[in-house]
Amino acid sequence: MTLDESWLNTIKQNSKKIKLAKNAGFCYGVKRAVDTTIKLKENNPQKQVSVLGELIHNSHVISELEKLGIKTIDTIPEKGEGICIIRSHGESDDIFSKIQKSGFELVDLTCFDVKKVQKKAVELAQNNYFVIILGKKEHPEVRAIFLNAQKKAQNPDNVFVAGSIADLKKVEDKIKISKKTGVVLQTTQTKEYLFEVVEYLSSICKILNIQNTICPSTTLRQQEAKKLAEESELMIVVGSKKSANTTHLAQLLSKITKTIHIEKPDEIENFKDLISNSKNIGITAGASTPDSIINKVIKNIESIN
Repeated sequence: MTLDESWLNTIKQNSKKIKLAKNAGFCYGVKRAVDTTIKLKENNPQKQVSVLGELIHNSHVISELEKLGIKTIDTIPEKGEGICIIRSHGESDDIFSKIQKSGFELVDLTCFDVKKVQKKAVELAQNNYFVIILGKKEHPEVRAIFLNAQKKAQNPDNVFVAGSIADLKKVEDKIKISKKTGVVLQTTQTKEYLFEVVEYLSSICKILNIQNTICPSTTLRQQEAKKLAEESELMIVVGSKKSANTTHLAQLLSKITKTIHIEKPDEIENFKDLISNSKNIGITAGASTPDSIINKVIKNIESIN
């Protein structure tokens, strides 16, 4: 089966119904990164092709890339050879410079939506806003946004990452004395978190500038998954536990119906009883989950029955 037949693919087996959200799996930014990386290696078989950090948060895909001779590197060597790829999460300007100075041929595959967030954050910092980045501090996308904004800020201390309202309360005094407060979001954040933050900040900010930088693909994926969850006894979310958009999906759906989050198809066996007792099962997947994994998950569900 393919994943683009209709907005929902429906598989009926006995009295059980399994529905797959159309926008499950690779988003356009991830697909572009994976396809381009593979093509670069095919077109440059004699060159070493390296990616700074995991290209996407999916161990299966990383393993397949390694089989093609595409290396994942965690640090930039003093002397680089061949091609070095910037993944879809982006990097700071300093990292770009370091890669080029080392001698690598640089290929930038930063997602276009991520670049927009970086640009918005930098503009706010340059205009002397207290800049708040809503997202996970340790996530590579957020780290790059933070470092680029901080570099351009008049005061580097006026750039802050908040993963929760509790984080914001740590800098409440700074926010209150700031003339202007600007907000951007990690592209895979939820509107629910944004609304929560706006409600909190509205009462303590003098001027509040909100830039909704959640990417359209994330919004559509979440909307479809929530609608599917309302019709399902059980939702299965497929994707890496390191993937921000996947974990957000699981958190959102768990508030609507029973939800399990798995990384690999064979994990289905751990939930055999739950699946057997569910007549309506919905499936969605994170933006870094390939179609092949999703299809294997469906086959494993079918085999239980």
